[in-house]
Amino acid sequence: MAESSRPLPHRPGAVSLFFVAKAAVFAAAFWIWLLVLVLDGDQATGAEVFAATGAITTTLVSVVLGARLALQRNAAERHAELKKLLVDISWNAFTAAGNSEAPGKVVPFPTLPADHDRVPERGPGERVSAFDRGRADRGGSGDRRR
Repeated sequence: MAESSRPLPHRPGAVSLFFVAKAAVFAAAFWIWLLVLVLDGDQATGAEVFAATGAITTTLVSVVLGARLALQRNAAERHAELKKLLVDISWNAFTAAGNSEAPGKVVPFPTLPADHDRVPERGPGERVSAFDRGRADRGGSGDRRR
């Protein structure tokens, strides 16, 4: 089956991808700076603590932003599939209404029978449908409430 000519779903993330990449670059820079400072000196200085803090923080930020980007893309794909399903359902309902006489794959929606098709007279023990109750309340074929 050939692909349909429907437009591609919205794929969020150009800006989000930029920030993920930016955080990853900063994390890599902090890790490299920490490695250089550790290999050069014998004692831990304030610069090494700052580099370690920056490396850990930017690494966590890039992981969180990457996970958020992945969730957004997944949600966008699910949303596009849901919209496609709703359009297919509404199209099937539309075609079912027009093709109710012809046999097909689509089952038409049930409709109310015409007023002359209903049997208005019932015995005292028989059930009354909701449609007939409303009709009796409007002053239909007599008072059925006892």
